[in-house]
Amino acid sequence: MPWGDGDAALVPRVAMNSALWFLLVGALLVLMALAGSVVRRLPMSMDMLYLFIGVALGPAGLALIQLDPVKDAGALEIATEAVVLFSLFSAGLKLRAAARDTRWRLPLRLGLGVTALTVAGVALAGYFLLDLPPGMAILTGAILAPTDPVLASSVQVENAGDRDRVRFGLTGDAGLNDGAAFPFVMLGLGLMGLHELGGNGLRWVSFDFLWGIGAGLGCGWALGKLVGEVVLYLRREHQEAVGLDEFLSLGLVAISYGAALYIHAYGFLAVFAAGLALRRIEHVSSGAQAPDAVMGANRHGSEEMATHPQKAPVYMAQAMLSFNEQMERIAEVGIVLQVGAMLSWQRISLAAILMTALLFLFIRPLAVRLMLQGSDASRLHKRMMAWFGIRGIGSVYYLVYAVNHGLPAQPAQLAADLVLTVVSASIVLHGISAVPLMRVYGRVQSRRLARVSPAGDRRS
Repeated sequence: MPWGDGDAALVPRVAMNSALWFLLVGALLVLMALAGSVVRRLPMSMDMLYLFIGVALGPAGLALIQLDPVKDAGALEIATEAVVLFSLFSAGLKLRAAARDTRWRLPLRLGLGVTALTVAGVALAGYFLLDLPPGMAILTGAILAPTDPVLASSVQVENAGDRDRVRFGLTGDAGLNDGAAFPFVMLGLGLMGLHELGGNGLRWVSFDFLWGIGAGLGCGWALGKLVGEVVLYLRREHQEAVGLDEFLSLGLVAISYGAALYIHAYGFLAVFAAGLALRRIEHVSSGAQAPDAVMGANRHGSEEMATHPQKAPVYMAQAMLSFNEQMERIAEVGIVLQVGAMLSWQRISLAAILMTALLFLFIRPLAVRLMLQGSDASRLHKRMMAWFGIRGIGSVYYLVYAVNHGLPAQPAQLAADLVLTVVSASIVLHGISAVPLMRVYGRVQSRRLARVSPAGDRRS
């Protein structure tokens, strides 16, 4: 929801009475519940619906919602930060693979390598085509580089047992690159005089890059493993700490994020790693068995499953994942509505359209092609991962983060125009193409697996 300024910072800034506001919000939530299954069968996404409603309520439509990404950056940073945290934790919980599993090669190449190449590509386009100064060009690249863990649910792993390489790669990519883009945000701000880089950039390399990424991942993994093991010990051995898994989920997200910020590491990576650690505990306990197989068809009461020696890790991971996904869906509505409400025809400039086309059709595909050279990913895998570089809430977060760290008004408005255009175009283009393309991909994969192995090796 949009927010005002000053003492009224937590009051919706809308040009309508509260009764009408509640009617609109309630109608939208009911519509979500009724239309969800229908939309999943159509070449569109629920996010497209939220976006169009936001546009209709914003200055491009009825002007009932007044929201500006620069003036309201403080409240927007908090809102987008929370949504990304839920999504990153969910992404970590979905990725069920051992550390030495070869499937990790794709997320690492995408989340780290493709992110860096995308930053460079967007920065070069901004410098040569839009005449941006070097610092602003790099900052723009860092803002637009991350793919989104929030809006990409239709192309991510569907459950913890999903071994599809494209879905696994895209989920891992979204989980890693929201944190991997942070050093480049700091580099751009530093070149603009808004952050200390140190002599010859030494502070940036050692502190912002190496420490921020490494400590963030390590801190999150350690806390996820510690909390998970303590809870499972209390449940298995003493039948304590049972229930309220939603509080456990919120607490672990907050602890891992807060601890990472306290040691000046990247909290996004910490939250993602905490989710990975919890899923790893379950994977080690369950072995080769899928989570559903461990739980069994005849499931007992929640307390009995939560304290069962074999089922407790699966129950904990699945309960936390289910809660986070629900929170993510609810928060997603508000944020995408805000994106639509901030969009206006004045923001859709020729420069924004050009950058969107370059990013989707040239920069992302080229970066994926370069980074996946020599990998065992098929041509189809590469094409799917090149196209589904979905932009969304992470880019909005980085935009308002930069604004709140001193980005001047004129470059901030330019960045806002680029981000809102790119994100809106991604919601529409990827929303239209996700269902049909994933259906075609699924049929091709099924035929291929049937030829290779009658058993259908899902690792392909």
